[in-house]
Amino acid sequence: MARYTGPKTKIARKFGEAIYGPDKVLSKKNYPPGQHGVNKRRKTSEYGIQLREKQKAKYTYGVLEKQFRNLFEKASRKKGITGEVLLQLLEARLDNVVYRLGIAPTRAAARQLVLHRHIVVNGKVVNIASYSVKPGEVIGVREKSKSLEVIADSLAGFNHSKYPWIEWDEASKSGKLLHLPERADIPENIKEQAIVELYSK
Repeated sequence: MARYTGPKTKIARKFGEAIYGPDKVLSKKNYPPGQHGVNKRRKTSEYGIQLREKQKAKYTYGVLEKQFRNLFEKASRKKGITGEVLLQLLEARLDNVVYRLGIAPTRAAARQLVLHRHIVVNGKVVNIASYSVKPGEVIGVREKSKSLEVIADSLAGFNHSKYPWIEWDEASKSGKLLHLPERADIPENIKEQAIVELYSK
């Protein structure tokens, strides 16, 4: 499936945030890329702000336009505040849960682990990154994959207590999704209401 494979720093600079994790270049060049990036920014329209938040959410979670639209439509049919439900659906994606559990250092790395069949859900291999993890399901590392360097390095010193909606078992190298996260527990700097307003036009 098609993914954005271009320079991640360029995208991070576009939003002025390290959406892919710590970025050395961003700390030095905290302005948009391009020859006019240093100049004062024009005032962004309401539509521009809404579009920017949608793009930021897509890049942050590594989701394509059609997938994102489908998730929004799914969120709008569920009970609750649509924007928050949308973020919960994004957080419940298997690649994101693998990332939140510390099994992979980035969401992109988590997606690769899932696609290459290193991840199991309730003991069965699942190689679909967009798989929606349900509360109570256990996500772990396949037995023969536990010695992978990328996994060992990522888990080393990872603070598993920072996400209250997931539980980690060090002995089995597996974690459980206890419940979908509350908005206050999702650390991403995304204005989800702006996304709702964009799609509601």
